[in-house]
This record gives sequence, structure tokens and C-alpha cells, in this order.
Amino acid sequence: MPKARQAVALDRIEQMMTDNQHIAYQDILDLAGLRAKVDFIASVHADQPDQRRQALLAALKEANLQGREAARQLLLDDGSGLACAARISWLQDQLITVLHDFALAHVFNGLSTPAAQRIAVTAVGGYGRGTLAPGSDIDLLFVLPSPKAAWSEPAIEFILYALWDLGFKVGHATRTVEQCIALSREDMTIRTAILEARYICGNRPLATDLETRFDRDVIRNTGPEFIAAKLAERDQRHQKAGDTRYLVEPNVKEGKGGLRDLHTLFWIAKYYYRVRDAADLIKLGVLSRQEYSLFEKSDDFLWAVRCHMHFLTGKAEERLSFDIQPQIAESFGYQAHPGLTAVERFMKHYFHVAKNVGDLTRIFCAALEDQQAKELPGLTATLARFRRRTRKIPGSLEFVDDGGRIALASPDVFRRDPVNLIRFFHIADVNGLEFHPAALKQITRSLGFITPSLRDNEEANRLFISMLTSKREPGLILRRMNEAGVLGRFIPDFGRIVSMMQFNMYHHYTVDEHLLRSVDILSRIDKGLDKDIHPLAVELMPHVEDRTALYVAVLIHDIAKGRPEDHSSAGARVARRLCPRFGLSPKQTELVAWLIEEHLTMSMVAQTRDLNDRKTIVDFAERVQSLERLKMLLVLTICDIRAVGPGVWNGWKGQLLRTLYYETELLLSGGFSESPRKERAAHAARRLEDALTDWAPSERAAYVAMHYQPYLLSVALEDQLRHARFIREADCDGRALATMVRTHEFHAITEITVLAPDHPRLLAIIAGACAAAGANIVDAQIFTTADGRALDTILVTREFQVDADELRRAASIGKLIEEVLAGRKRLPEVIASRTKGRRRNKTFTLAPSVTLSNTLSNKFTVVEVECLDRTGLLSEVTAALADLSLDIASAHITTFGEKVIDTFYVTDLVGQKVTNENRQAHVAQHLRTILSGEPDETRGRLPSGITPPQPATRSVARQTKSR
Repeated sequence: MPKARQAVALDRIEQMMTDNQHIAYQDILDLAGLRAKVDFIASVHADQPDQRRQALLAALKEANLQGREAARQLLLDDGSGLACAARISWLQDQLITVLHDFALAHVFNGLSTPAAQRIAVTAVGGYGRGTLAPGSDIDLLFVLPSPKAAWSEPAIEFILYALWDLGFKVGHATRTVEQCIALSREDMTIRTAILEARYICGNRPLATDLETRFDRDVIRNTGPEFIAAKLAERDQRHQKAGDTRYLVEPNVKEGKGGLRDLHTLFWIAKYYYRVRDAADLIKLGVLSRQEYSLFEKSDDFLWAVRCHMHFLTGKAEERLSFDIQPQIAESFGYQAHPGLTAVERFMKHYFHVAKNVGDLTRIFCAALEDQQAKELPGLTATLARFRRRTRKIPGSLEFVDDGGRIALASPDVFRRDPVNLIRFFHIADVNGLEFHPAALKQITRSLGFITPSLRDNEEANRLFISMLTSKREPGLILRRMNEAGVLGRFIPDFGRIVSMMQFNMYHHYTVDEHLLRSVDILSRIDKGLDKDIHPLAVELMPHVEDRTALYVAVLIHDIAKGRPEDHSSAGARVARRLCPRFGLSPKQTELVAWLIEEHLTMSMVAQTRDLNDRKTIVDFAERVQSLERLKMLLVLTICDIRAVGPGVWNGWKGQLLRTLYYETELLLSGGFSESPRKERAAHAARRLEDALTDWAPSERAAYVAMHYQPYLLSVALEDQLRHARFIREADCDGRALATMVRTHEFHAITEITVLAPDHPRLLAIIAGACAAAGANIVDAQIFTTADGRALDTILVTREFQVDADELRRAASIGKLIEEVLAGRKRLPEVIASRTKGRRRNKTFTLAPSVTLSNTLSNKFTVVEVECLDRTGLLSEVTAALADLSLDIASAHITTFGEKVIDTFYVTDLVGQKVTNENRQAHVAQHLRTILSGEPDETRGRLPSGITPPQPATRSVARQTKSR
């Protein structure tokens, strides 16, 4: 938020927190005018109850709409979320009060009833705090007196039905004071709701009696019970919401570091300290004035975000999703800076606030624990002190062991020696201690001692590297350092990416959280864990010669995100500056810099290149140059992908990385075969022929002769034998179209093999059928036989855990492919039925990119396209390549959230590369038209099917074709 605008917002909220009368409620509603209007309605329709009710609802609806629009405009003007929530709450109070008074005066003649026998209407829950978001529920408690008037329940019903007809979502309960007290003792949710009960209208003494009785009969002597319940409830809520405050689509209300965490603090404060206003916590010494100011600012910012979200979406939207983040950022007035878009700057502010909420929670809990310890009775306090007495920590005079938690031996340990700010975490790591909240509170207040002198201190850096490379829990220790604010201060370049998000659907966490999770994963690999997920990395890790360099590279591989230049190159420069400070040698420094500069290379080569193409392996080996680098780059790549977010890593990516590793290892160790391709193909043909033991010799020779060199050299013998049985069965059954499926649980992919008459648009039709079936293609191998048939293997991501379920799904996809190929279903129609009602993704923008390269392969032109993903895209692109008379040998499909990078190895129809510059430009332009979704004259030409030739009249067509 711009500083001037933020200052205005803070001034407004400070006024509101001290005295709600400073809020301009008269701009929200002309209360006197509304009362006069409803009195007029009552007099005009005195004998017409239906017309009277309709007119009343119309008047209240108009007042509500105008009032909320005024609140929205004021939010845009002053930026104060709390003021907006208070205005809407006040508006709601007035509408309910007018409705209540109307019911008593004009519907039920309740004004003649003694005041003591009337009902009290109170707000509970969040509404009871005097704050209400535009789309929030209204929680009401109707308190019944004893004795009660006969009209009590009918009047309550009248009010509720009117509120529902006005479009409000109302949560309600009707109880006596005795019932409220009894239920509060039994149910913590009811107890919390009544804790925040606030009088709206009706019988005020009755509401006051409830408040007094609740304080005396429920709250007294039950503070520890309430605190334990609320903190347990908070932990469960965090677990459900993702257990991190750094999800890039956070839940503003329920997520970690969100409004509910602040509400929990206030509930506990109100219950345990008996305060009415959070400002009273300063007087009690729970929060400093600066910390209270942080509480105010955090609360106000989160309320502003929530109110903007509700106004923008027209509903109670609590998840700050990608599609609304840009508009919210615009509402706050954020502008783009070099390296960061406006929405990324806004979200960085959001995550800073979420972190501040975590700091406040830690500080508050520390004060709470101290207060509870003081209040324990004599013998209990003695026993507690005995159980939790502090013990010396061997080798340390500055810190003590307080019941398994590291605590400070004296309050000035950080002032006396700032290195203790780093040593504190190191000692906790070495001794396996948890962190005392009071110590973390003191660290947060001592961050000013982290100066350039401390950053350059040799001992401080030695301790840091020791923690980073610890065999215990380095990720946990670094996370605590980050939460306390130490990590970002000690490494300012890391501080720049704290709370930074990337506006895309691929990365699930902020950059700092991603890096810490990467260290977590490396630590697990280092301990030999997760062997079932990535066995090769676990096998190689003990043989990595320089663990320190690898750990440093993993921690800082994305440290230069958010800068105008490429973050890999910029990160390498940061590494060359940081590593000597950490105590690394020049050789280690260059190794770390190389790993950071190349940290995306292995992933991109594995996922977007043909690993059966020798040139791919040769080029990659030239970049890696040594087996040690190869091992370290593999481990770094795995940590990077797995730390992106849940569901990003899968067995297929693991298999691609292992294949690339093994092929490169073979080349680097001198084991790569130098024999001519023709000789190797002849050897593979003999192996296949020898393996067909149950076939007649003439059948063997005829079958092997059907396959060209690419098939014989790139397909494993096991798969060649499966294909042989598959083709033989199809021929025996007289089927020109056939599919075969199998699934790989470990690789997380399902394989669909298609046998069909060759056709230029065959892959386009198969891809379209997969899209229509909801199958996500990750790879495709295309082979042509000498008798004019295509044998295509399509790999799709696996969806079901159970093999039987996945095979049923795969069989249904195969059946759909056959139906489309046979012309029984038209592809444009099945794709249209799947995308019907689906809106085009307008949240993200990405200019379509097409590159053609003749240097990445010795045999093929490599076409790489990059654009926003959409249903049927692969089908459209492959159809376009067919229209351009290009023959696809293999396709490699990679999705990064909303973005897709598809790579095709192609030749022209006579098996040559596309070398003519004019033709290359034409191909690129045509594909860009397809990628951008612009109208194209060739679109919609997908054939309704491929008419299969009779098996008896097969022609030996295109025998010279090599795919």
C-alpha cells in the first residue's frame, strides 16, 4: 500500500480502536429518515399486513444496499478494513433494531408489555466483536426472560424471516440466561460465542445479566481449560488449511497467520485477562506498545483484504485465489517494481502480515505461560517448578534447559554478545531442545543486534553452516530462525525473498518457504529416507563428496528470485559473494555457483527433450562435465521439484531424471557405445527375432522386418515383445484399430498403446480423444511400421491409487480413442462437450512462444511451444504440425501450473530436418496463431475418423519412411 494511503488508514484505525464514534456512521445510513419511513409504512398499511411487510422489506433492502455501497466507497477512500467492518456491523445493528422495534410496535403490540418481560437481541461470534465482513453470516442470540411475553417466539420468527427474505445468512439461537450458562459449561463453541455477546436492542438489563452471570459462573477459574481448547482448535484449523502461512492462495479467515489467529488471541485475552479492549494488554505488560501497534495494523490489513474480497466476489469468499489477487492489489494501489508485479508486491505484504501474526502469537503465548506459572497455588507451583526446573546445558553459560526447551540464562545475553543470536539456535540443534516462547520473544526484540559486524563474524558463520549441514533437523532449525526474523537479517539476500510469492499456479509456497522445504527434503535424502520415492538419490547421497556445498546450494538456489535479471545467473553471483563469508573455499564457492546457475537444467532436459536422442545426452554431458556434478545436480533437482508443492513430484518425473542420469553417467564414464547406428540396429533386430521363441522362423523374420531403426534402438526388448503379442492378436482378430493399456504405480503413469493405419493427423486425434476423456498426456512415442501402420505409445498421468481402478479408466480412454478413430464419434463434438461451460483462464497472461532448433538433435528439428494450457491444446498443435507436412517422431509434454511447454521432434515428409528459413518462419507463425487461440482456417478439419483398410489388402506403403 502506498505510504501516504497507509498512514491515513492507520490514523483511521487508531481512532476507531479508541472510540468508535470517530467513524462516520452518518455516511452509511440516515437512521432518522429510515425510522420515519417505516413508521409511515406502518400507518399507510395498518390493515394490510402483507403489503406492510413487503413495503418494510423494500425499505430495509434499499437502506442495506445503499449503506454497503457507501461502506465500499469509504474503504476505497481510507483503506481501513476494521473501519469498514465496523461500519457494516453498525449498519446491520440499525437494520435489526428497526426491524425489532417495528415488530413490537406495529405487529405484536409488544410495547405495552413490561420491559422486564421483553426479549433481548444480542450479536455473538465475530458479529459480537462489532465487526462484520460484507458477505459474512449474522450470528444472533435471542435471550428470553422469565417469565416471557406470549409474543416472544412469534416476534423472533418475524425478525428471522424478514432477515432471510432480505438475503442475509443468519445463524441464531433462542435461549434463557440459565440455558446459556448451562450450555456454555458443556460446549466450548457456545462458550466462545457468548464470550463475545454484544447487546443490539430490546431488554438491555437481560443482556447485562447474561454478561454478569457468564463472567461469574463460566469464566471464573476455567482460564487454562479455555486456553488449551482454543490452542488445540487453532492447531486443527491450521492442519486443515495446509499448516503453513505461506500458501500462495491463502485463506484470509481460517489460514495460518489469518484473522482467526488474531481472534483466538483476543478470545484468550478477553477470557483470561478479563480485558474488553486489546489495548489493555499494554497496561498488563503482555504486549509492548510497538507490538500492540503491530496487532492493530495486522488486524486492519487482514480485514481490508477480506472486505475487498467479499465486495469483489459478491459472496463470503475467504480464499485469496489467483483470479482475484490482481484486482485486490489494484484496490490497495500497488504498482509494479522491477522484478516484481503489483500483485506479487501485494502478496509479499500479505505474507509479511501473516508472519507478524505468528510473532504476536508467540509473544502472547510466552506472556500467558509466565502468568499461569505465577498463579499456580503453593504446592502445585512447587511441584511444577521441580518438574520444570532449569538445568545447565553442557558447554553453555548463556542458555539453560527449561523442561526440554532452550531458554535464556539472563535477559541481556544477546546485547552482551550478538553471536548468541546464532548460537541460541545451534545449541538447540545440538541438544535436541524445543524453543521457549519467552526466548523467541526476546530474540524478536533483539534483531537490531544483527549488524554487518555479526554477519561477517567467523564464529557466527561457522555455527550457521554447522546447523545447515546438521544430521538432525536442519530444516526445522532454519524455519525457526526465519520465523524469528533472524535468518533474513543474518543473510540479507535471503531476507529479500522472505514472504515473496510468484504469481503462477505452479509454485504452491512463498520463495523462502520453498527453500526451507528443499532443505527438509535434502535432509531426508541424507538420512536415507524416502527411498521409495527417489531410490537413486538416496543411493547416491552417501557418495557425494561435498555435502556442505550441496546444502548451501539447496538453501540459496532461488535466492535471487524477484530481480529483473535471470534468477539462476543472479543467484550464482550472490553465491560467489556469500560462500566465502560462510567459510567455503574457492573451489566450493564455484561449485555452489555452478549448481545454482544450472539448477533448472536437468529438470528441463529430462522433461522436454527426447532422452532416446543421443545428441540430448551429449549436450547435457558437456554442460555437466563430471560425475560429481551430475550426482549433486540430480539431488538438487529432486529437492527443488518436490518442494514446489504437493502433487508436483510424481514417479514419471523421477523416471525421466533417472534415465537422464544413467545415460549421462554412461557417457561421462566412457561407457557410451561408439558402434555405428546401423550395426546397433541390426543387433537389436537379431535380439528381437531370437526372443520370439514361440513364432515360426518365417513369421519372426517378417515381423522384425516391419520395424525401422528408431523403434529397434529406443524401445526396450520387454516392450517390443509385448507389442509383438499385441499386434499378432489384433491381426488374428482382424482389427485394424486396437489399443492396449498398462499402468505403473511407481512411475505414476499409465501407458496406452494404439495400433492404427498411419495418418498425418493420427496423433492429433489421439491427443484430442485423451483431452475429451480428461487424460493428461506427458509423453508420446510415435513409430511407423513398414506395412503402413502406426504404433503409438501415449503416457498419461495416473489418477487412481488402485491398479484395477486405473486400468478401468485407461480402458475407457482406449475405447474412446478407438471410437474416434473409427468415426463412431466426432472429435470436435466430444471436446466441446468436455469444455462446455468452462471459462477461459484470464487470470494469467503469457505470450505464446515458438522456437525451432536444428542443433538439439542430429536427425530432427526440435519444435518447442510455450503458452497457457487449455483443454485440447495438444490436439490442435499436433493437427497444425500435420497440416504443415511435418512428421512427429516424439512428443514431450510438460505442464507448469497454468503454463505448458510441449516439445516435438519432427522431420519433413521425406525424413529431413526443416532447414529453409522461410519455411521455419511460416511454421512458427502458424503455430503462434494456434497457441493464441485466434481463428484459424485449418481448425475444425479433424477427420471424423480414419477408415481402416482391410487387413488382407495391406499395402507396403512409405517403406522408406524413418520415424
